[in-house]
Amino acid sequence: MSAVLGVPPAAVRHWIRAGLLHVAESAGSVEWFDFEQLVIGRHLARLLSRGLSLREIDAKLTDLVPGGARAAADAAGRILVDGRRLSIDDGGRLLSAGGQMQFTFYTAPLAAGQDRAREPVVDLPAALPLKAPTMVPVSLDEIPDGRPPAADMIEILDLADDLEAAGEFVEAAEALRAVLQAQGPTPRVMFMLAELLYRAGDLTAARERYYAVIELDPDHLQARSSLGCVLAELGEHDLALAALEGVLRQEPAYADAHWHIAGVLSETGLPAEAAHHLRRFLSLAPESPWATLARDRLEQISGSPTS
Repeated sequence: MSAVLGVPPAAVRHWIRAGLLHVAESAGSVEWFDFEQLVIGRHLARLLSRGLSLREIDAKLTDLVPGGARAAADAAGRILVDGRRLSIDDGGRLLSAGGQMQFTFYTAPLAAGQDRAREPVVDLPAALPLKAPTMVPVSLDEIPDGRPPAADMIEILDLADDLEAAGEFVEAAEALRAVLQAQGPTPRVMFMLAELLYRAGDLTAARERYYAVIELDPDHLQARSSLGCVLAELGEHDLALAALEGVLRQEPAYADAHWHIAGVLSETGLPAEAAHHLRRFLSLAPESPWATLARDRLEQISGSPTS
């Protein structure tokens, strides 16, 4: 989902946690999404691409769309962005937070799915003052001793997602470590830290965190799959194959594991075995972002075009 939308994995995790995206099917720690969620995700990714942080999007959607996360997700396709300001197209009327009607002039017609260039907005007077954004800044130095309330933990996780999405990997890792110190190790947060360390390029540290996730949750397929990738990058190919084959024993339909195994087999000089897993990958995920590359690799192995 992250690759299809072109957003950091932290953004997808954040939107799931906030209730803006819903998992259609899951097996262990592996989650799948249907087309409806992909469409919603694309609208959310559009907001993120305009420079808004994840927590800014949350706060602005809360102000703009009453009815909670589900209503906000359903309305995402009707939201327009003007700088850092969001408005919603309500049947031809343009409304801002609090239901304020706006006068606006477009250089292109209102059309669903198009990015519109806009002139500055003029608000009609509001009957009531607008609610202030609900974001609360969190300082990691101010976390109290003992176990902080769950709301504080969610806020820190949101902060970590924002930092990761902005490329601030060191600061994001410190936020996650603060959560682990406060509430103890959990597979979910440990996995987030492992993924973050991997994105930061610290493969050895990421490998140890993935091992820790599996020790806490032996059925965590994503951790096993990611561990296999890290081991392969570290040149430990036999261990990488063992980790990835373990994933397929638990979930044979996990397409990404076939993709990664094919990569390891190709690197170790076993093209025929790699081709088998590439074909299996294409049968499971023909619309994957890597499907074209998989077909190209099959063509290189077999010497003939792959349909």
